[in-house]
Amino acid sequence: MSYTLDGKLVVAISSRALFDFEEENRLFEDSDDSAYMKLQLERIAIPAQTGVAFPLVKKLLRFNQDKQRVEVVILSRNDPVSGLRVFRSSKHHGLDIERGVFTRGRPPYHYLKSLQANLFLSANEEDVRATLAAGFPAARVYPESSKAAEHNPNEIRIAFDGDAVLFSDEAEQVFQDQGLQAFVAHESKNVSIPLPPGPFKPLLAALHQLQNEAASSEMRIRTALVTARSAPAHERAIRTLMDWGIGVDEAMFLGGLSKREFLKEFEPDFFFDDQTGHCNAASSVAPTGHVISGVANSGRPKP
Repeated sequence: MSYTLDGKLVVAISSRALFDFEEENRLFEDSDDSAYMKLQLERIAIPAQTGVAFPLVKKLLRFNQDKQRVEVVILSRNDPVSGLRVFRSSKHHGLDIERGVFTRGRPPYHYLKSLQANLFLSANEEDVRATLAAGFPAARVYPESSKAAEHNPNEIRIAFDGDAVLFSDEAEQVFQDQGLQAFVAHESKNVSIPLPPGPFKPLLAALHQLQNEAASSEMRIRTALVTARSAPAHERAIRTLMDWGIGVDEAMFLGGLSKREFLKEFEPDFFFDDQTGHCNAASSVAPTGHVISGVANSGRPKP
């Protein structure tokens, strides 16, 4: 019987998200891929330093100690030769990664359907936009993010923004077009109507399933909703999660307070938000991914 990805949490990740290839990437951007390939080949025996998503991947793979539940696949614009260094670096750092797709400059998101991916992490904005447009959860990682969240060795902590991340940007559009009072009135009026799902609902559902199936594992998953919503707009968010049958462990309704200090206390292994302002602040305390979706990323001018 051939190997199958059915029922597994599948994370596709670019080489720059997993390892620190920022120096090599600058050469790629300033010259051409042949110079990049040459440098990677020269450094093939030198393990790359860990990147922003490395701690998360390392923890996720620990769910496989008694059963294969998580699959991490390298999905990269790198060429196959440069991919050799990626695999060698993975082995050096103790990551059990067996599969990779290297496209030498071609957008790699086309392979996400075949991989049944629940998440794609990349430092390439174009690839993230294309992935989200294709219907897969994806975020542009901040390579310079703090990796202080390598704490809590037996617990994976993931924090999500609400609108345009877990939920659709329906309510965010009202806020952008008509302001805060109209947003609150809209959410109060529609409090009993679940919000449509956003791009990261499938990931939250997959994490929920992984936690349930790995009840005997020493690893645990802790999730948090970290949103600028406040009462009374908080109720629709909670009711939506209840309607989905998916809970979160913590919910922070901050009403415009900076998310940075709250994330510092929560210590997420990753935080996902659609707004660059929140991402910039969060990246100083936690690994951060920009979800390039919704009206905040449409380029549409505010009224």
